[in-house]
Amino acid sequence: MSVLAANSHVIYREMYHNKDHQQQLWSGGGNSLLLLQTTSSRCSWFDGRNKELCKKNSKRDLRVAACWPDMTRPASVEMEPIDDSHHLDKILLQAHELSQPIIIDWMASWCRKCIYLKPKLEKLAAEYDTKIKFYCVDVNKVPQTLVKRGNISKMPTIQLWKDGEMKAEVIGGHKAWLVIEEVREMIQKFV
Repeated sequence: MSVLAANSHVIYREMYHNKDHQQQLWSGGGNSLLLLQTTSSRCSWFDGRNKELCKKNSKRDLRVAACWPDMTRPASVEMEPIDDSHHLDKILLQAHELSQPIIIDWMASWCRKCIYLKPKLEKLAAEYDTKIKFYCVDVNKVPQTLVKRGNISKMPTIQLWKDGEMKAEVIGGHKAWLVIEEVREMIQKFV
């Protein structure tokens, strides 16, 4: 038997033994392939190492399930940096014309929690790819007038802006998964 998959190597194989039944679980990398083979009695397995096939074919079930990732949507979307107040005005005007809110992640390159949170926000950005745009501001690389305009006192701060003004914010000094859930709830209120 041969199975075609996006990932041709098998990451792991598990065997489960019962009194009369034997099961073997093959799993491919990521979300690509799941193969469950069940045999009864003393049937031997197809073994990838020595290529032996089942000698006794009685009462054998073979189930293959494949879960392919959605390739039409990105896994993560890189946040566009905002450089100055003029750039922020341009982004806010464009968002207002599209009647879409935006998310701004105010962070610093020296802040560990900011660095840890950024890829998680980029994954969240992929979930809302067509509904909302995500931006980031490194407070050490922009003029302080921009930082004052955002009224930033702690980092990371994630703000939702709509119609040219800040509507809600999450200050992310706690666990990243909690921050992401709070940001998701904030987005649900305004999208």
